[in-house]
Amino acid sequence: MRLLYAFPEPLPLERARGVQVAHAVAELARLGVEVELAYVPNPPLAPLAYYGVEAPAGLRLTPLARTLPWPLARVHSNRLFLWRLERRIDASPDALLFLRHLKLAALLLQSRPGCRLVYEAHEVFSDTAPAAKRARQFDMESRVLRQAALVIANSVPTAERLRELYGERAIEVLPNGVDWPEQLPPKDWAQAGQHIVYAGSFFGWKGVADLVQAASGLPGCRIELFGGDAAQLERERSRAPAGGAQLEFRGHVPQQEVMRGLQTACIAVLPNRDDPDSRFTSPIKLFEYMAAGCAVVASDLPSLRAVLAEHEAVWVRPGEPSSLAEGIRRLVADPERARRMGEGAREKARGFTWRARAGRLADLLRAI
Repeated sequence: MRLLYAFPEPLPLERARGVQVAHAVAELARLGVEVELAYVPNPPLAPLAYYGVEAPAGLRLTPLARTLPWPLARVHSNRLFLWRLERRIDASPDALLFLRHLKLAALLLQSRPGCRLVYEAHEVFSDTAPAAKRARQFDMESRVLRQAALVIANSVPTAERLRELYGERAIEVLPNGVDWPEQLPPKDWAQAGQHIVYAGSFFGWKGVADLVQAASGLPGCRIELFGGDAAQLERERSRAPAGGAQLEFRGHVPQQEVMRGLQTACIAVLPNRDDPDSRFTSPIKLFEYMAAGCAVVASDLPSLRAVLAEHEAVWVRPGEPSSLAEGIRRLVADPERARRMGEGAREKARGFTWRARAGRLADLLRAI
């Protein structure tokens, strides 16, 4: 089986989708699928090594620019990427096409009706797009949902919403995954309040501002925050309360450093707000929290409940810093409960490895 995975963005990319793509193609290749990854190069960085992923035999890396030659290099377009991608399609006419970008999927189905295309939905664009673009997004999403040979959703809420909008069709649910470390360093559960962590982006719907505000109700605690660009870090530092928890902003650091931080943390926080983006998420960071053996404090949202049961996390009201602070305080006050939750989450994460996900995906691809 041959698979042409098209990713019309620079790799590596400091976004979760870059991590997901790197692991997806590498694990599929390790399972015997011939995979060609067509991507936008981001020199001098290597597309997979940046994430600590080794390119296995059976994986072909094909850089495709989405720009014009100099002096027009500032001009970039998905259509330029598509034009170059179609040459690769012609060179591998028997390959399945795999995309997670709605616009590119729609363009391909328009230019090559009847092609065998797999679409992986990580959000519902009719709900998350700006209001002025929603009608156009609806038309594209409807066409792709009708014509794709296989549709995969990252979560049950995503699949349910797609069916609600576009009618019943088979949609397979494959959550994101994680590298499961065989060994972890000891955790200082007795001082769990000194080992609280958040890792991820600083977009508004992620709820970082709520965690910063919640710090005022957590005196004596220490919270490390990984992620955020310079402007976002400056904004959140300016909001930090004078009293309460000690906040340490680490900014963007290599993935290996983030994982080291998680592996020594006791409590990990996922404070997503109840926004459209949160409703369709399958947070890689949640699986990383679990694999690192952290007790999880999470916003009570269906997309997160699809992964963890009632007793497997401390659930808080999304968008309410006081509820978030109370949830964290409950674990800080009961380190034995936090330890049990962390150990249970780590064991559950075994079922969400990138290898396990790739195995399920490979079965679905072979079926078509």
